[in-house]
Amino acid sequence: MPNDILSRRITRRAVLGGMAGAAALSVASRAFAAGGEAPALAALVKDGKLPPLADRLPKKPMVVTPYEKVGTYGGTLRRGLRGSSDHNGILRMVGNQSLVRWNLEFTQVLPNLAERWDVNADASQFTFYLIQGARWSDGQPFTADDVVFAIEDCVKNTDLYSATPAQLSVAGKAVDVAKIDDYTVKFTFAAPNALYLENLATPLGQHPTLFPKHYCSQFLPKYNPNVAEDAKKAGVSSWPELFRARCGDIEIPSRWGNPDKPTLDPWVVKEPYTGGATRVVMTRNPYFWQVDTSGNQLPYVDEINFGISQDVESLMLNVISGKIDIQERHISVLANKPTLSQNIKKGDYRLLTLIPSSSQQCQIYFNITHKDPAMRKMFADKSVRQALSLGINRQEIIDIVYFGQSEGYQAGPRPEHPWYNEKYARQFTNYDPDKAGAMLDQAGYGKKDPSGFRLRPDGQKMFFTVDVIPTLYPDLVDALELVKAHWAQIGVDMKVNTIERALYYTRGDDNAHDAQVWPGPGGLDPMLDPRDFFAFHPQGSRYAIPWSVWYTSNGKQGEEPPESQKKRMKLFDEARSTADLDKRGAVMKQIFDIAAEEFETVGLCLAVGGFGIIRNNLRNVPEKQPDSWSWPNPGPAMPQQFFFTS
Repeated sequence: MPNDILSRRITRRAVLGGMAGAAALSVASRAFAAGGEAPALAALVKDGKLPPLADRLPKKPMVVTPYEKVGTYGGTLRRGLRGSSDHNGILRMVGNQSLVRWNLEFTQVLPNLAERWDVNADASQFTFYLIQGARWSDGQPFTADDVVFAIEDCVKNTDLYSATPAQLSVAGKAVDVAKIDDYTVKFTFAAPNALYLENLATPLGQHPTLFPKHYCSQFLPKYNPNVAEDAKKAGVSSWPELFRARCGDIEIPSRWGNPDKPTLDPWVVKEPYTGGATRVVMTRNPYFWQVDTSGNQLPYVDEINFGISQDVESLMLNVISGKIDIQERHISVLANKPTLSQNIKKGDYRLLTLIPSSSQQCQIYFNITHKDPAMRKMFADKSVRQALSLGINRQEIIDIVYFGQSEGYQAGPRPEHPWYNEKYARQFTNYDPDKAGAMLDQAGYGKKDPSGFRLRPDGQKMFFTVDVIPTLYPDLVDALELVKAHWAQIGVDMKVNTIERALYYTRGDDNAHDAQVWPGPGGLDPMLDPRDFFAFHPQGSRYAIPWSVWYTSNGKQGEEPPESQKKRMKLFDEARSTADLDKRGAVMKQIFDIAAEEFETVGLCLAVGGFGIIRNNLRNVPEKQPDSWSWPNPGPAMPQQFFFTS
């Protein structure tokens, strides 16, 4: 991403984090002229089965400026999912309806269901003014009561959440959310939270708009004393399980598994995401609260059909045969690009360019908190991790797997970011098997078995598995196979453990893995996803998940981490409460310096740019988009304003 865009992004973030007074960005305040609606909805109105459009929209709906031009209604948008745990593929397309949202350039936080906001001087208090008259998909009003319910009754409920999510907790204390009036809510944090608006724009910031009180309250004991009995009748073991099944959460499949749950999304579930499903179908929300510049209610597209493929090959065949309208997820592998380029005419599509925000293409997370004492001792030895890093021939991996389009890299902000830390990014990326072997000898792994593999001090072979999800990241499988060969040359035996995504998460959550891989985030958005810099994310910081649980639970659960981790945790809490960009950068530099010294993870190479396809008759789609979990592409491009020309 160009440096001028990056600079504007960080400057804007600092302003948003520390500003006082009302936000100037308010699309909803624009003059609204009544427009049209989808023909199918107009027919329902005519038949008396749906209220008139004017009664379904807010008096001042949020006005969306189309990317190219005002569109037309109709059509089914086709997109692909993979396997049984690809729920975030739906979230990225549909679930972008928080209080605020990102702009297309990933540089500004814009109004969404909150038409404006006030922030006090130290960014510890945020007052949101909701769009008046927005409705859930069943026609019930969306008000401050829903926001308060979602946080105070649901997210802060210890039977549902073992710890308040990090986005809603500062200084070890959960946010307090209070209703000022029907359309005004105040969020008060125990300490400054200068990054809250940015976090609110990410997928993990969706909790305030996720749980409709009029529906989800029936699954809480506070509102329904018979909920335990209802759970038994539903065939589940407890009321929290019933709540999850009916109301879902941000990142679980059941979010898309209940057609009865009202939402604020452009499309609502028609055919749910359940075990054994071959597709998920979502149909237009008749109460969606956004319009285009001509006053026409969005979305333009009637339905979204998410076909579920069991392998990438099937998904690729659907793409090149013209059966997919927009896709980048699962096909954005460099090995696929020649095939997609060669079939542009056959598939009648154009290519989509993705700008990476990640730091690392493949980050290896050795489980430093392993349950087995011998494995724990091995992975906790920094010199072992350094030796394994020196034993990787990164250039061979880059040439073979990534067609020469990368460079050796460990972790930390990307080179174009102002906070780039060269030591953190570049140390131990040279290929030096002789030095690697000598370091392993010195660490106590000098003895070898008859096959030439090193032995641990307890006499067991130096062997471990590395978990990887082949359906999600096939390039990482190829990269790991080469790493396996490299490590065999220095006497270390490794198995590439290809597993399904649900099992991958289960093993990580249970701290039952030896090592796992994932693309390392934080390249252009280090404040939003610092999981590699210290044990921040209870699922993502895979080298020490028990430490991250300790951090997010304020020491009530998990395992107490070493002092270097605790220092970084404290520093990050300081950084995210600092509105001044220079001061924040100075604090983050301390974190990067400590992380470089501790060397907890091993990276392969700098994240490379991705790509996808857009069918030629699908318009209003930006052909260049950020590629980030924090900017959950393509959602912030607002698929509700995509439309078909024929």
